[in-house]
Parts: sequence; structure tokens; C-alpha cells
Amino acid sequence: MMQQTTNKMPGDSYDAIVIGAGHNGLTTAAYLAKAGLATLLVEARHDVGGTAASDTFAGCSVNICNCDHLAVRTNPLIAELQLQQHGLEYINIDPAQINGSWHSDLWWPSFHDLDQTCDALSQVLPHEVKNYRRYVKDALPVISLILDNANDVPSRRKLIANTARRGGKGLSRLLQWSRSSAAEVLQSYFTSPEIIGPALVEGPTVWGVSPHTPHTGLGAITLAMRHAAQVGRPVGGSGALPKALLNAYESFGGHLLLSSPVSAILCEDQKLYGVELSDGRVIRSRAVISACNPHDTFVKWLHGAPSSADTFIERWRTTPQSQGYESKIDAIFHGDIQYKALQHDRYQNILARNEGCTFVIAPNTQELHDGHAMMANGEILEKPAFLVNTPTLTDSTLAPVGTNILSLEALFTPYNFVNGWETRDEPSRWLSLYDTLLTEPLTPRITEWRVKTPAHYETEFFLPQGHATSFAGGPMSIFLSQQPELSRYATPIKNLYITGAATFPGAGVWGSSGRNAAQVVLNNL
Repeated sequence: MMQQTTNKMPGDSYDAIVIGAGHNGLTTAAYLAKAGLATLLVEARHDVGGTAASDTFAGCSVNICNCDHLAVRTNPLIAELQLQQHGLEYINIDPAQINGSWHSDLWWPSFHDLDQTCDALSQVLPHEVKNYRRYVKDALPVISLILDNANDVPSRRKLIANTARRGGKGLSRLLQWSRSSAAEVLQSYFTSPEIIGPALVEGPTVWGVSPHTPHTGLGAITLAMRHAAQVGRPVGGSGALPKALLNAYESFGGHLLLSSPVSAILCEDQKLYGVELSDGRVIRSRAVISACNPHDTFVKWLHGAPSSADTFIERWRTTPQSQGYESKIDAIFHGDIQYKALQHDRYQNILARNEGCTFVIAPNTQELHDGHAMMANGEILEKPAFLVNTPTLTDSTLAPVGTNILSLEALFTPYNFVNGWETRDEPSRWLSLYDTLLTEPLTPRITEWRVKTPAHYETEFFLPQGHATSFAGGPMSIFLSQQPELSRYATPIKNLYITGAATFPGAGVWGSSGRNAAQVVLNNL
């Protein structure tokens, strides 16, 4: 039976301190508290959730980042932490996505049902239907292997066991795709940029890399993922997930400190003993788990580390840090949105509903590659990649009656934008560009809007240069990585652990990193 922790004030000792209350930090803390460890969760911001949270703007609830949840719905944590009992409720989104292009009106929907998707493709891109079925047939075993291994602490033994359990299906293709670029994988199945472009936007583009980058081939699974799991959105916005995690954590006896930046992770006599907060308070703990940027964790905060960790720390000191590349507009408007491309008669048969789903407006492969290269000079594509939705069309709790929210994410938009982010001129251009896709311009109907650029993510979310470091590899990289702490969660400093988007399995609202890290901590303690 789980032991509840006693009431403690900061300054007492804990079994575990988790730094950072993003959804992975919350997940780790919840599992530790559930297991009976006296656990403290420390967050620099005024609220939990990080970029998975929601925010109040102009009387509406808007999401910090995109609101579509997919990977987390494949994770046992929802059931294990009883998140539905703590307020989490999902709305299924179908079609999950409409795939569009800047250069074509041949837009097509991705439904959860494969046959329904292929029926739609037959009306838009009939020559790609067989190719799409072949692609999904090849991708689903790879996805199954990835999900099997993502939801556990990765190891060679477990990978072999999971592969054997599935009769060896998917392993050879996983290895092949892991060595390739996402562009190479998709071009081996499709010829139409209307399919390849949106898939690349949802894969390597959201990772911040060129589609031609080697070892990004697993990014090609994004379209097939819609058939492996159902896209959903939490009622009340993306932030309902971290709120449910917090409710679960506190129900297990866990403690939370908000508005409390960490200034140091403390070691003495070759041993870790706690953390120091920016106000000078020292809190002791048997273990510390950082759900924050690894560079900050190991280089900026770690004080008095044992000499045996010198090489490890120096490796992180010399590891290049990337700049942020993603921006998001939230706009409050009245009326509806109709796309010019969807006015063709063909869509009357295949799109009875599309309210609220995400529209991916994609450049072609070469443009995405060029857009990535342009970031080095602080430049932005004339027509960036857009991910757009109107979440109020599926969730009326987000805004007053008669009011709608537009969510528009733009990539690549570099932190070091040559014209600077001090004005809203460039984001305003994206809204004007978006108007060109519509039967009726949206801009005149917008009452208020805001933008979050990489500069905002740095100052408001403590992300260096606005970049959320993401684990770049797939399951095979756990055997090849020069940074094993990112896939094993334990570090050379005893009882110092790491979790979050920088660790396996990586970015997005998933929670597996937090769950896996908790398992490692519990096994060790």
C-alpha cells in the first residue's frame, strides 16, 4: 500500500526533488509520490505545464503550443495515474488533419480509419492510393516497435524481446529508416508533394531540422501514426493534461513550489545532497531529477560535482546549443473560416465535417530544406510551414459564445531573426499570408491577437534561445549515442537524473520520458 508523505515545508529533506513542472516533470513526480517517496516539485514559472499548458488571453483559454495530443494517448500513464478521475477528458478529432500545400489545391484529409483516408485520396490523388496503403502497411510495424520501446526504459534486451514478441516484424525497416533521411523514406513511396510536404512538416520540420538530414527517417511515420492512435484534445485545452497530472501528484501527497527558480544543484564530499533556489533557500534530497535543459542542468547549475564527472560535464559544456525555430499566433475572431481549396465539388463527398482539425500548409521539400538553411542568417521563408486550427469549433469551453480562437504555428522562424522580434511586423505578415488561403479574409475580423516567438519562449519559459532541446534519435540510437544519460536517465553523478523532451523518446506531448525516468529512480532508490 502506498505511503502518504507528511506535511513538510521547503527546507526539510525529501526523498526526491523534481526540477521543472512541464508534463514530463509532473509525470515523474507523480509516479515517485505514488510510490511513497517524499517528493517536491519545483517550478520557476507561476504555473505548471510548461509549453504543454494553456493560458488566458482576451478572456479565452489558448494553448501555449499546438493542442493535438496523440502519443500520450498510447501511454499507460493516463490509466496508471487515473488521470480521468483527476479531470482529464479527451475529444476525438477526426479527420485528425487536413494536408494542404502552398502550391496546389489538392488538399486531402487524414482520418483515423485507413479506408476512409484512402477513399478521400482516391478523389484527390488517385494515383497515390496504392502507394499510401503500402506505406502504412510498412510503417505500422515500425510504429508498434517504437511505442513498445518508448513506454519502457530502453535497453538492448527489451528491444530484442519486443521485436521477438511481434515476430520480428518491423525491425529491419526500423533500422533502414533510422539510417535514412525523412525525405528519402517518403520519396521511396510517393511522388506527390501534396503528400510528402505535409508529412515532412509534421516530422523533421517540427524537430527543427532539414528533411534531408540523415538519421531522421523515422520522422516519416507521422502520417501513419494517425492510423495507429486517435488524435484528441483535452476538454478545456492542452493545459488540462498538466492540471490532471498535478491533481494526481498532490493526491499522492506530493508538494509543489511555484515561482521558485533553481540556482544550483548541490554536491559535497563527492555526493549530491540537494538544490539551492534563487532566493537562497537550500532544500536537501536523496535524489534530484531535472526535467529542464540538460546544458543548464550539468553546466549552469551543478556545483561541487565529484571529480569523476569532470569529463562528462566538459562534454556538455562543449555541446552546441541550438536556437528556437517555432512561433505561434493566437487570434480572437468572429465568424467562420472557409478555405478556397476546399470549395471544389470533390470535397462534398469526402469532408462532411472538418471543424477544428489541424490544417498543415506545407512548402515543398526543397523549400523546407532552404528554410532550414536560411535560419543560419536569421531569415524566414516567404511562405513558411503553417499548422493551423480553430480549437473552439470542437471545444466550446475555451471562449465566450460567438467567439473563436485561431491557433497558427509558423516554422522555421529563427530566434536570431534578422529584423528582430521587437515588432509584430513579421507575424502580421503571416496573418496576411493566411488570408490568401481563405474565401473571406480573417484579418478584418480579428479583435485581438498575440504572438509567441522564440524570444518569448526564452524569457517566459526559460528555454535558452527559445529552443526546447529534443532527443533526436529513435530506439536504435540508445545503443549508439555518445550521450547515454539521455536514454538511460541516470547520470555519472549518483542520484542525479534527467528527464524531459531532451531525453528518450523526445519531443511532443508524450510523457514517456517522465514515466521512464521515474522507473529508473525507483529502481535505484
